[in-house]
Amino acid sequence: MISGSERMKTAIGDPFEEYMESLPAGDRAVLADFFLDFDSRCILAKAEKRKLRGDFEKAVLYYVNSGLSLDRALELLDPVNLGGFYARPAALWFPLDDAAKIYPLSMKPGSMSVFRLSVYLREPVAPELLQMALDFTIRRFPSFATTLKKGFFWHYLDTAKRRFQVSEEADIPCRPLKVSKSGSPAFRVLYWNRRISVEFFHVLTDGSGGMLFLKALTGEYLRLKGLGPEEPHLWDLGENPDREEFENAFARIEQSPSSSGFMDRAALQMDGRLSRNRPCRVLHFKMEASQLRQAAKSHAATVTVYLLALMFIAGKAATDELEGEQSIQVPVNMRKFYPSKTVRNFSLYCGVRLPVDMITYIDSMTEEISRQLESKGSKEAMNRMLTGTERLVNSLRFVPLAVKQPVARLIYGFLGDKIFTNTLSNLGAVQLPDWMAREIEAMDFVLGTAISNRAGCSLVTVKDTAMLSIAKLTADPSFEEKLYELLSRDGVEVKVEGSELYEG
Repeated sequence: MISGSERMKTAIGDPFEEYMESLPAGDRAVLADFFLDFDSRCILAKAEKRKLRGDFEKAVLYYVNSGLSLDRALELLDPVNLGGFYARPAALWFPLDDAAKIYPLSMKPGSMSVFRLSVYLREPVAPELLQMALDFTIRRFPSFATTLKKGFFWHYLDTAKRRFQVSEEADIPCRPLKVSKSGSPAFRVLYWNRRISVEFFHVLTDGSGGMLFLKALTGEYLRLKGLGPEEPHLWDLGENPDREEFENAFARIEQSPSSSGFMDRAALQMDGRLSRNRPCRVLHFKMEASQLRQAAKSHAATVTVYLLALMFIAGKAATDELEGEQSIQVPVNMRKFYPSKTVRNFSLYCGVRLPVDMITYIDSMTEEISRQLESKGSKEAMNRMLTGTERLVNSLRFVPLAVKQPVARLIYGFLGDKIFTNTLSNLGAVQLPDWMAREIEAMDFVLGTAISNRAGCSLVTVKDTAMLSIAKLTADPSFEEKLYELLSRDGVEVKVEGSELYEG
């Protein structure tokens, strides 16, 4: 029986079939052999296999319509790049890493811990080639080619052998993913004009692991565009993944003799009516990294300390409260203490806390902010937090998931949100090979919004472009306007980009 989509294709004419018919017999034979090779490497269900084959067909048409020879197109698209990923049934499953366990427990409709990484290219994205780049890249990241499942005691990640799809961006950044749908991935790949974005449910990875995936995906896309080297780049996508790349790296760390708790005093929240849209706006402060570093240096501070001082002042300007404390959450990458190749979560966090009456001038705060960052973000402090985390996880080990989930939502709502005013996550300077750096103009990093924090800030730097992104949960512009004023006053030229206000 012919499906409706096949009848439609027949009625309007299939572009690839028409192209095939236009070819000399020799070229048709070459293409037939090409797809026989594809068939031997793909045992997906019929509908999924048809979609994956369609990706190859669209990419071939893209190339030949761009003036590339058929031989060169087939060389770039060689099915050998699929490896055996689509040729073998699903076998792997992954228990969640220690940091990831809380995320599926705390999610609820409209609220999910999602973050976004984007790269801006010099030329508009060709979706046909981006799709092929994803088809070729995903096999190198087996812990991402998964779907979230419920066990009796914990959630886990189960391998999903399917075709993963890229989509044109058409919605609010960092919206929840539909992970409850059978086989649904916990990430999405989007494109818009010159931008490639990947949005991750935090259950999969942290910012460092997500950046490795984005770089590998972008590198493969540039290779398919003929802008990258033919030899393996960044990660050799043809290699088998190293076990360490998807390990729970927390498990390798010895427990500290003492542990730190998660309880803390409630922090002041910025004012402004909470929006139903999460986020209701995303703003990017695009700056020259050299100017930002110079501004921080003029206050004898690092860039992170300097931005934290500005955020404290801007947060004070965004509330009418005169008493209490602000606290800014700062993620800490554990890879700097324990080198690891893992692409899964391997980050903890600390909180920098200041009373409102101490939030005055930049130079009056930098020493205390530096002291707290050094102390609370130290290896010893992180080990104590990790020990506390593991003890909490172990105490819940044999509690059924149905009992754990409602309790975890209450705990997360208090511990993960009310004790912080804001967040600053700084991924630092992204290192790129020269051939990639030539094609990339900027990157950005966007945090999904929390439950009641009115803003979340994140920074990433590539070449001499630093992008500070602000995800808003209120239409009140006080925070970002003060931040802009402070940066401008220190000689940092800020170009403001981002979305319109999604309010409702």
